[in-house]
Amino acid sequence: MYNFDVEIPGTVADAAAAMGREDAQALGGGQTLIPTLKQRLASPSVLVSLSGVAEMKGVCTGADGRLCIGGATTHATVAAEAGAYPGLAALASHIGDPAVRNRGTIGGSLANNDPSACYPAAVLGSGATVVTNSREIAADDYFQGMFDTALDEGEIITEVRFPVPEVSNYQKFVQPASRFALVGVFVAKFAEGVRVAVTGASNDGVFRWSEAEAALSSDFSSAALDGLALSGADMISDLHGTGDYRAHLTAVMTKRATQNAG
Repeated sequence: MYNFDVEIPGTVADAAAAMGREDAQALGGGQTLIPTLKQRLASPSVLVSLSGVAEMKGVCTGADGRLCIGGATTHATVAAEAGAYPGLAALASHIGDPAVRNRGTIGGSLANNDPSACYPAAVLGSGATVVTNSREIAADDYFQGMFDTALDEGEIITEVRFPVPEVSNYQKFVQPASRFALVGVFVAKFAEGVRVAVTGASNDGVFRWSEAEAALSSDFSSAALDGLALSGADMISDLHGTGDYRAHLTAVMTKRATQNAG
């Protein structure tokens, strides 16, 4: 490690002001950032801890029926309090291990946008809205590639607003050492159609599988997916699995998510 300053603001306005300092970096639960600092892969001069911003914590239902989750809310809290959206609560309950779930935050996960993280699939699969200290960003516009998002320099995720689907489910084929998704698929059925989001598989990060969405919107059953397949050419290929393997897993996980949606 090396020397750096730590600021612990109490409001979103104070946090935004602190992020204006040179080389400032927001700190959520630290589950990615702290190991990154230890490996000297990042060297901010100021860490702006969001743990003291009470207005960025908690789960509630908005007047429009959407489930609103503060950006500094931990995975454990989402798992315990997002009962209005069972598919999302179940997803949060299987992120990492208890230590990770009690420290990691939804805002930190989305800001980092790890290509194998679980929350990006839920956000994209739900058509959620990412709210920052300065604007609202639709999920379809937010994710822009591996570890890349629409966030501007110094922008802070203050809340995520989820439309609640009729039924949903997330299926994750776990990489046992990291507990990240080797492939994870989130399926959500709304009155206007079905959304299918895939994490852990693509070199471009989380993505929507449009062919599966069209098939399930016409017939919400696993049989509707028979014959659908993705190419492994653009999938991640590493020591855990080839691109073709991940393409195959995507189809399998999509069928399982459809079968278990409720």
